[in-house]
Amino acid sequence: MSTPLDNPAFIDAIVILGAAGIIIPAFARFRITPIIGFILVGVLLGPSGLGALSGQYDWLRFFTINDREAIEPFAEFGIILLLFSIGLELSFKRLWSMRQLVFGVGAAELTISGLIIGFVLYLIGQNPAGALGLGLALALSSTALVLPMSGTKSPVGRAALAMLLFEDVAIVPIIFLLGALAPSYASGSSWEELVQTLVVGGAVIIGMLVLGRLLLPRIFAQAARTKSPELFLSVSLLVIILASLATAATGLSPIVGALLAGLLIAETEYHGEVEVITAPFKGLALGVFLITVGMQIDIRVILENWASLITAVVGVVLVKAVVTGGLLRFAGARPGTATEAGVLMSSPSETTLIVLAAAAQAQLIQAQTAAFWQIVTAIGLTITPLLARFGHDMARRIELRGENIAATDDQVIDAEKTIIIGFGRVGRLVADMMKAHNQNYLAIESNIDVVADARRDGYPIIFGNVARNEMLDRLRLGHAKALVLTMDEPVLSVQVVKKVRAWVPDLPIIVRARDTEHAAELYQAGATNAVPEALEGSLQLSEAILVENGVAMGPVIASIHEKRDQIRHQIQKDGDLEIEPKLKSSALDTSPVTPPKLNPQE
Repeated sequence: MSTPLDNPAFIDAIVILGAAGIIIPAFARFRITPIIGFILVGVLLGPSGLGALSGQYDWLRFFTINDREAIEPFAEFGIILLLFSIGLELSFKRLWSMRQLVFGVGAAELTISGLIIGFVLYLIGQNPAGALGLGLALALSSTALVLPMSGTKSPVGRAALAMLLFEDVAIVPIIFLLGALAPSYASGSSWEELVQTLVVGGAVIIGMLVLGRLLLPRIFAQAARTKSPELFLSVSLLVIILASLATAATGLSPIVGALLAGLLIAETEYHGEVEVITAPFKGLALGVFLITVGMQIDIRVILENWASLITAVVGVVLVKAVVTGGLLRFAGARPGTATEAGVLMSSPSETTLIVLAAAAQAQLIQAQTAAFWQIVTAIGLTITPLLARFGHDMARRIELRGENIAATDDQVIDAEKTIIIGFGRVGRLVADMMKAHNQNYLAIESNIDVVADARRDGYPIIFGNVARNEMLDRLRLGHAKALVLTMDEPVLSVQVVKKVRAWVPDLPIIVRARDTEHAAELYQAGATNAVPEALEGSLQLSEAILVENGVAMGPVIASIHEKRDQIRHQIQKDGDLEIEPKLKSSALDTSPVTPPKLNPQE
């Protein structure tokens, strides 16, 4: 009698789900992208890893994946869902506004990178047609990896999205071009097929646009009225699949249909619900795709050809990074944005594997050559997160050097200003309020990314780490009007308050506290005012809901004050303070403020 354990597909599904359940939380704990984890699972458990030993040790078949082709449809579905989710974040208006980037920089990046890589390969002995095919294949960048890391709303994300959109559209003409160059095909026939595909595909896309605008709002409205999450999910997946099949049937890529479906649903009022309900499927299916990438990496082949592989990977990355960054800079992007986008887009793509297979099938390159560049592509995909980190750090250094932020530790700081240490969401809001009331201030931040962004927005801010006594000395706090600590670092904030209070006994020190216990510590250290963010947020939330429920404003405000008094007494008790602390400061003035005193017995 057969059991589910006799079915290889069932075992593979268990392995994949188990890997997802372990990798995602484990890598998230260490703040490492799960992308690397999924690829490593493919390497370790694939046919070139432990899977190679499953014939000798039968029990290994329960922990390995041997049939990459069996799980590839799920990987392709992940890419389709990714493009669909990208479409949900876009709109036709936004897409039209990006047309210059898409058909300008995107087309130039693919063409120039492909020609340069192809020319280098031609110089080292590859035939002209094969060199062109390899160049165009390697010039493609990974939609599946780049966009989840860059997003689509930042300057880097918008630039990457524009170029990736053009590449996704260009896949079909590239494959037809390779067919036209094939020795066994008549080029005229291939060009006729290309024209036919583009005409039919264009007609299908126009039909989808018309029908989608008419039918989708009504279909989702009916699904929403049933209040059945299962039906809503089914309708969403059905729309994605039908759109992908429609474009695939005409010879276009199925991801074009998925992107179009996302764009159409984004124009309806149901796009938020669709995005939330399909997100888990996208994440899991993308994990399957990354596992298939890892399964293509053979460690033994890498060890035997490590020098050639490293040279190939580095060469491709350098060419694409320089070309992409240079084109974006020429198009007017900031130096940091161009650098980060160039490095991020420099590795090959999952679609590179498709083009390599098409080139091999057209007999433009040998099977051995295709296998070599498949490994190069898999390695490139594996290091994409590392390239993203490297590009981000390089971009920040360029931005800081361009704005001379690195040298601001040594600049002279004017007196009679409020000093704001920490410029996250709380510090920025404090700065906005200071500006609204014409108060002079200076912000200090140790995160160079935040400093660069704030400077671009016009805030007076310098780079510095207040954990260093030298930095506190340079702030000239003896001449400051007040000190505001907004950083979310409880231990450091207590230390800074102690140091500053010992140096400047009369300086008003207002501190963001994590909770009432932290507020008590800050008062003991010498803070003038400690504001527990959890407390004030809870009180405002309570006030809002009570008023919405019809309770009169007067009693609500009275109860809020009563609750705040209770918390004040609790802080006094916890901190063993002689006088009651303040929970909120009504104003920042220059009058001397005496901090709460400790009991003599302490």
